[in-house]
Amino acid sequence: TWELRGKYPNRGYPKIFNDERVGNEARKLFDDAQEMIKKIIQDKSLWLDGVTGIFAANRSPCGEDVIVYEDNTRTKRKATLCMLRQQAEKEHDGPHLSQADFIAPEGHEDYIGLFAVACHGATDLAQKYENDNDDYNKILVQSLADRFVEAYAEKLHRDIRVELWGYAKDEKLEKEELLKIKYDGIRPAPGYPSQPDHTEKHTYWDLMDAEQLAGIKLSEHLSMIPASSVSALVFAHKESEYFAVGPITKEQVGDYARRKGKSVEEMERWLGPILSYH
Repeated sequence: TWELRGKYPNRGYPKIFNDERVGNEARKLFDDAQEMIKKIIQDKSLWLDGVTGIFAANRSPCGEDVIVYEDNTRTKRKATLCMLRQQAEKEHDGPHLSQADFIAPEGHEDYIGLFAVACHGATDLAQKYENDNDDYNKILVQSLADRFVEAYAEKLHRDIRVELWGYAKDEKLEKEELLKIKYDGIRPAPGYPSQPDHTEKHTYWDLMDAEQLAGIKLSEHLSMIPASSVSALVFAHKESEYFAVGPITKEQVGDYARRKGKSVEEMERWLGPILSYH
């Protein structure tokens, strides 16, 4: 946020504080943030809330979507999570990936997780500082809220892996290993390169009842409210990986729209940045 270039934290912890150019400012910012955190804890002006769900799931027969079931009998479909597949020519012989590839086909027992978490109260606290013409602390509280919710998402993802889903019960990783994503599985967020379609959030919110249980709303443009929110799918497959869908053809957009029950024109509006045609 303040464009203070340098790694934090690192093995020379905290090396940025010794930087000749930005060290003094970095130290001041750190100290101010620590004081604000103490005040937030004392006043309880910010708080975290979230919801998660783990659902019986299988890859659809067409191989492009994920079917979510009502329960582990897998006899009644609860929802369909629609996925997009890479199409751009590659320099190597690797597969053109879709997130659906990371879920087992029908006849195998598999699951998919979802979560949505938020830091509440930051909007009101930032507004208080703005009313006092204190832009520095307004930006600081917004930045801290973002960091709090990212930490919450990291913690919840670990709880899912180790306890709630328990597919990695024996995981014992140090903080540095967690930050380098040394664990099994991924947690891609809607709107990001692996799943660039924000409209899938509607299905996620319905499955989790995220607004009712965690107070996280979706705007008209499908941004999350409060702004300091994180949502994601959770995949357990050991070979699951983050990737960018990249440019897609009109043929895939048409097939995707059909599978979602939407018009091609509507999906073209949402997928505009990755369309390979005009």
